[in-house]
Amino acid sequence: MVRSIHFVAGILILIFIAAIVMGMAVYQPDSHDETKLKVICAGSLIESFYEFEKEFENKHPGVDVQVEGHGSIQVIRHVTDLHKEVDVIAVADHSLIPDMMYPEYADWYIAFATNEMVIAYNNQSKYADEITSDNWYEILKRPGVTFGFSNPMLDSCGYRALMVTQLAELHYDDQTIFDDVIACNFDPAIAVNTNNDTCIVVMPEIFEHKTEKIVIRGGSIQLLAFLDYGEIDYAFQYKSMAQQHGLQFVDLPSEIDLSSTESEDIYNKVIIQLGFQRFTSVGTERSGKPIFYAMTIPDSTQHPELAVEFVKFVLSEDGQIILHNTKIPPIYPMADDPDNIPDELRLMDKIYGPETFTLL
Repeated sequence: MVRSIHFVAGILILIFIAAIVMGMAVYQPDSHDETKLKVICAGSLIESFYEFEKEFENKHPGVDVQVEGHGSIQVIRHVTDLHKEVDVIAVADHSLIPDMMYPEYADWYIAFATNEMVIAYNNQSKYADEITSDNWYEILKRPGVTFGFSNPMLDSCGYRALMVTQLAELHYDDQTIFDDVIACNFDPAIAVNTNNDTCIVVMPEIFEHKTEKIVIRGGSIQLLAFLDYGEIDYAFQYKSMAQQHGLQFVDLPSEIDLSSTESEDIYNKVIIQLGFQRFTSVGTERSGKPIFYAMTIPDSTQHPELAVEFVKFVLSEDGQIILHNTKIPPIYPMADDPDNIPDELRLMDKIYGPETFTLL
């Protein structure tokens, strides 16, 4: 009799434990239930967007923001050529969005920040104690000096490095700068044609440097390690990246650093012609323009309402503080076509139309 009681009690205990385990299985939070918001941004924005990720997840429990950084052309190709389901993209050249995405993949963008080009270096760089905004191109030409820029086919910082060097010829009144600093290091040399007052730099699809003087990588962020380990002396970079990583930098004149709307007519005198053959979605010409970062929500988004919330957060006062803290100068948001942006964004205060550039 006692053994039967013990047996029944044991069965009841097992049932009780099983019920608890099953209950835990049912109510245990499951990471698979999280809503994943896919955000791909320019590499120069990655530190800012990691901060956006943390703050947005704190405000939206159950949302997993997944941020990736790439060269700006690569950012867009994730949508247009690789057909990834991306919820928000942010690039370092606002003109890439209409050129590469309209009308099939998106029909609006909002510009939200700016930047400027600099020559970054550190204390170990050759001639670090001599370089200035007046002689940087002479330093880069010197024997034994090495420098890098990102691949113009993949990254806006790369074709902007070519623009800066070509614009330097106009500013310093020296028609040898582009050839002596960049073109002569490639085989064949990079051609520059002229059409009235415009210089057209022609980049072949496949280009190889014939000297060890130049290092080219897919994104400008990859060049930082080369500077850190002394593999190169200088790099064409955005000012924010040099500041974020504690590098020294040469402040270039506003006529060539692509930072000023007042100098836009000068910037327009340079066009970089990219020799794309493989990717039909990529525009083949990039014109010199002031630097504006811009965002859009691709039509392929799987979470349109949440994507709008994320864009609103980037444009909010909290978002602007994050941009300031990560050295990216925010601007009053500018929509290229306010009629096309989502209603929730159109109703925000201080969304301006194009041609309304103001630093915050």
